[in-house]
Amino acid sequence: MENFNENALTLYAVTDSQWLNGRKMSEVVEEAIDGGATFVQYREKSKIALDREKLLQEAKDIKAVCKKHGVPFVIDDDVELAIACDADGVHVGQDDMDPIAVRKLIGNDKIVGVSAHNVREAILAEQKGADYLGVGAVFPTGTKSDATVLDFLTLKDITQTVDIPVVAIGGINMDNIHKLTRSGIRGISVVSAIFAQNDIKLATKELKKETERMLKNQC
Repeated sequence: MENFNENALTLYAVTDSQWLNGRKMSEVVEEAIDGGATFVQYREKSKIALDREKLLQEAKDIKAVCKKHGVPFVIDDDVELAIACDADGVHVGQDDMDPIAVRKLIGNDKIVGVSAHNVREAILAEQKGADYLGVGAVFPTGTKSDATVLDFLTLKDITQTVDIPVVAIGGINMDNIHKLTRSGIRGISVVSAIFAQNDIKLATKELKKETERMLKNQC
């Protein structure tokens, strides 16, 4: 995406419906944004349980909240859904649609993010037009129990090898975020550290403060 603002990647919030407790997804997303989330990814792992109409409506509601606050909004994997709700972009994993194909479908004015787990994948994603990388898991995570933990040196190698911004993801919380200092990342991506908390706004505010402190010491 032309003129992609990498500062928007500081605190990247990924949704998860398991902690809604009867609330609307758009409501908890707004709480996170009010607390300082700078980027939102809609990831609904139980898509099969939702029909396309409900899925689209939920995406549109989140998009409206993000647009109101000027926060970029991307859809995880589902290019068709992203186009239908006019999301700001799509994030794809290594087993999802090829970034080049995604770009052809959504256009040059949208954001394409790609997950990477090693230097080779990171380089290839950049060559295929990714605007940013989500790299991890940097710590053990309950969100993806099968995720392999990435060592610090590999994370640093990736940030030093590619020119596009890198966001660390996987098990990041208030207790371990300082361990990412001097890794070269431009932000963190979290799920439970925001959405599993009792006070989402306060949790986001505190995490944002620690994230900015950590980022000040990056190489």
